[in-house]
Amino acid sequence: MLAPSPQGLRKNGFSLGWKLDYTHFMRPNAGFSEREHTADWELEVWAPDFPGLLEQAAQGMYSISGLRLKKEPRQEREIQLTALDREGMLVRFLAELVNLGEQEHLGFDVFQFTLEGDRLSVGMEGAPIASQDKEIKAVTYHNLCIRETVEGFVVNIVFDV
Repeated sequence: MLAPSPQGLRKNGFSLGWKLDYTHFMRPNAGFSEREHTADWELEVWAPDFPGLLEQAAQGMYSISGLRLKKEPRQEREIQLTALDREGMLVRFLAELVNLGEQEHLGFDVFQFTLEGDRLSVGMEGAPIASQDKEIKAVTYHNLCIRETVEGFVVNIVFDV
């Protein structure tokens, strides 16, 4: 939507007299949404900081797979990860959640992140998986690039299903 601007936009020194009104397109400062992908699933994730991005990615992954947790018994786990970059950290974190789901039939809905350099410690609370509509085979690096914006971080993640 275009709205008149008192200052106007400048392009090559010329005033255009209009500005884009982004309020119509605003979204919550953290979240996720499914994107169309040819064979696999793609998820766009955004958050104001990197730990928030990790949490939204986990919630989004669970959501698109239709994962539902039993109410009890609640269980806690802690994982330690290292990676050379944020993309590697994201993939390793999500892959660990997939592995815990496959091996121990656990899913998590509460996360506490501690990030120190290339080391990530995650305290998690969850429960046994009650049901899951579709299994995620792998978290991929396909076109994976975490982008830093003025609002925080954005990434598109492709899951092999």
